[in-house]
Order: sequence, then structure tokens, then C-alpha cells
Amino acid sequence: MLLPPVLTPPDLLDATLARDGFAVLGADDLPALLGHPVSALAHWLPLWDQLPPDRYLKDGGRYRRRRHGSYLIEGDRATLQPHRPHWQPVEYNALHGGIERHFEPLPPALVDDPMWARFLVMGAARASALNGARPWYVEAHLFRIDTADGIGRPTPEGAHRDGVDLVSVTLIAREGIKGGETRVFAAEGREGLRFTLTQPFATLWLDDERVIHESTPIQPAQPGANGHRDTLVLTYRAGGFQGPSAT
Repeated sequence: MLLPPVLTPPDLLDATLARDGFAVLGADDLPALLGHPVSALAHWLPLWDQLPPDRYLKDGGRYRRRRHGSYLIEGDRATLQPHRPHWQPVEYNALHGGIERHFEPLPPALVDDPMWARFLVMGAARASALNGARPWYVEAHLFRIDTADGIGRPTPEGAHRDGVDLVSVTLIAREGIKGGETRVFAAEGREGLRFTLTQPFATLWLDDERVIHESTPIQPAQPGANGHRDTLVLTYRAGGFQGPSAT
């Protein structure tokens, strides 16, 4: 039995995020922040069928596909930055930290979509409400985790923080799988919650300074079948992108 998340009304999202360190916005409430119906995003879904393999998995797995892009958001303007590698310090990613990982860029069909810029700016507004208005350095990750080899691991690094100010995890699709439970824990303390995102475009928001998070492995719902879990992960960071020379 899947445990659903407690959804936060959009008018309480920023206050809940500030109070609890995380909040979940349901897809039905997304239009209140985005200014458009969820159906306006439906044409994004096939883009997850075109993700190339992630060749950096140190556990030898072949279960993850992804693309990556970087933006600078100033007010309501989202500017695509020159393509750059993704990098995290080992303090935040013990498995894959400390190396530059070069992923294929975001698809033009997404980059050129005005709704994409609106989505990015919507997240920046949450980051500014939480930490004060400023430019935000954003990394966008399109993920597909599949069960072609039996088990797929959404977070092979385990429970973690990302070393940013705000993280959003949007479920895009969940097809033919079991597992994939989301777990959120206080970074200082033992408090935690678990739930499963099942509604496309439901979004988990995380104050990365205060909470750690993970998603449990997925398996095929039917023996011998294949399934997948697609997500869009956005990270918002003040002061610049993470990199080997970042401070």
C-alpha cells in the first residue's frame, strides 16, 4: 500500500517550507503558482523517452538516464548558461562527488518552451521567499530510473543533501513499478516522514540546509516486466554554481 504525501495548499507553501523544511504541492494546485493548467506541460512527457544513459554510476548499474542544464534566474528572467559539467563535493555525494560529470544538454523542445522558463521562475520565487530575493543559480536534471536490470536506484548515494539552498523534485511519470518511496529527514535530529509521489507534476520542495532526502529502489510491478520512474529535479543555489573552485 502506497502512503500518500500530505499536500500543502499553494497559499501556504512558502510558510510551510519555512516552518517544516519541506512541503509537497499537488499537481491540482500547481496552476495557482504557475498561472497555467497542468495540461500545458503535458507535451514535456515524451522528452523523458529520449534521455541518454548515465555513464557515471559507480555501482556498475545501467538503470539511470539523464540530461542536465544550468540557468541563471534574475527576477522573472531565466537565462540558459553555457553548458557545463555537473559537480558536487564529496561531503554531499560520497559516491559520485569530487568529479566532473558531463551529461547531454537539455532538449531544445524544452529549452525553447516559454512554460519551461515559467516553471524555473516559479521555483526561484520559492527560494527567494525562503532565503531572500537574489539571483539564483539553477541546475536542472531530467532523470529516468528503470527496472531493465531488475532494480533501479533513484538515489544510489543514499540519504543526502545537495549543497544548495532549495531543491524541488517533480514526479513526471511512474509506470509499472513498485517502491520509489520518498523519505525526508531532519538534518539535525531524528524526525522524518515517508510517502510516495504518484501524481504526475506533484512536487516536493526541500530546504536543503535543514533536511536530507532519499528515494528507495524501484522494482518491476510484474515479474519480467520493465517499468520506470521519471522525475525533474531542480536545485537553486545563491552565489554561483558548485564546482571544483567554488567556495
